[in-house]
Amino acid sequence: MPPQSGTSLGKTEPCQDTPQLFTWEEIGLRSGKGNSKEERWLVINRKVYDISHFYWRHPGGTRVISHYSGQDATDAFAAFHKDEDLVKKYLSSLQIGELASDQPSCEPTKNEMLVHDFRELHKTVKRTGLLKPSYPFFTFMFLHAFLTDIGSWLLIWYFGKSWMSFLVSVAFFTIAQIQYGFLQHDLGHVSVFQKPKWNRLSHLFVAGVLKGGPPSWWKHMHNQHHAKPNCFRKDPDLNMHPLLFSLGKNLSEELGKKKKKYMPYQHQHKYFIFLAPITFVVFVQLIIIRFALTRKKWLELTLTVIYNIRVCLMYVPLMGFKSFMAYYWLARFLESNWFLWTSQMSHIPMNIDYDKNLDWVSAQLAATCDVDQSLFNDWFTGHLNFQIEHHLFPTMPRHNYWKVAPLVKSLCAKHGVKYQCKSLLTAFADILHTLKESGEHWLDAYLHV
Repeated sequence: MPPQSGTSLGKTEPCQDTPQLFTWEEIGLRSGKGNSKEERWLVINRKVYDISHFYWRHPGGTRVISHYSGQDATDAFAAFHKDEDLVKKYLSSLQIGELASDQPSCEPTKNEMLVHDFRELHKTVKRTGLLKPSYPFFTFMFLHAFLTDIGSWLLIWYFGKSWMSFLVSVAFFTIAQIQYGFLQHDLGHVSVFQKPKWNRLSHLFVAGVLKGGPPSWWKHMHNQHHAKPNCFRKDPDLNMHPLLFSLGKNLSEELGKKKKKYMPYQHQHKYFIFLAPITFVVFVQLIIIRFALTRKKWLELTLTVIYNIRVCLMYVPLMGFKSFMAYYWLARFLESNWFLWTSQMSHIPMNIDYDKNLDWVSAQLAATCDVDQSLFNDWFTGHLNFQIEHHLFPTMPRHNYWKVAPLVKSLCAKHGVKYQCKSLLTAFADILHTLKESGEHWLDAYLHV
């Protein structure tokens, strides 16, 4: 007789309608923690998924989903996916069971009440339309960057390459490039258009043709940063540790105890000012080409080449190749400074350590802080002065950050989670103060252990 329904080779199996139940301990053990098979399991809304093979095909990148192996990824999943119902169709084939009824919805080490209240806040955000973009706003942001870009060329075309027109044109070109950068950041977070397809296509154009970089590289790096901000070996923004900088108290002391000295870290607050932007300019230019070649992103590589040809054709006939090289690299250096100071002012002064598997709210608040709102600060930082709100709701259009900020502050006050907000100049100064303190922690450990 053939085996009856629910059996395989005579061995009784659970009915398909009865999900297999797991504990958090089992999920942790089967997800690479002491398991030689290095299986990758994670939990979303109490359902257990095996992503051991899927993570290679994950559209958001292989690493970003792997960083949640053995953990609760519910809030990260909700944060990164606007249309959860669409994505859940693909998740069904990966589900292997559910959490047992006696298991909490998140790991026992997490603040379950904070997690619950944040999920209610996320529902409120969706219900009140705060995830919906304003097309007039993003049209304005694009046009002001585009017109500034055209203005940089018109200045040289009309006034020639005198020192005054040269420097003003460099300033215009830098402004256009940084504002394009903020716009591609919006598109990469799927926050400009309702349909993901239009965000992807526009991201390809802005990042490739207007900025000269592959959007897939940005997505690969930046999604990891949002998933595990300031977590060493998971946040790629910390790759400069320890080759150039010693970051965070614990990591600096660890580096000192191991007698590692790649740089004179006790002076890093001094050399950060010039070394960081120069390294960033060179690193980005090389890494984007390497990424496109190794990942065979031929379309993105073509668009990057088109960008460089376009810029050369615009400026070389007007000023000559040598003057254009000075023009281009000066603008890139200024842009790099602008980007580094505005992006790192909310991260370097915050907690930097290994992944402690905190709940979503606590993890984002530990790694980010806000800067005071003003028309200038909003424009100058691309609204990333609302870094806390951006990290909690990465798909939210930036023009809505100020609306959700009071709700986030109330949530933090209720649960005793620290919410930091400071002035722009204080935020800049804190970068150097923190680097100095980290360097001192390294030096003390290096000399006395």
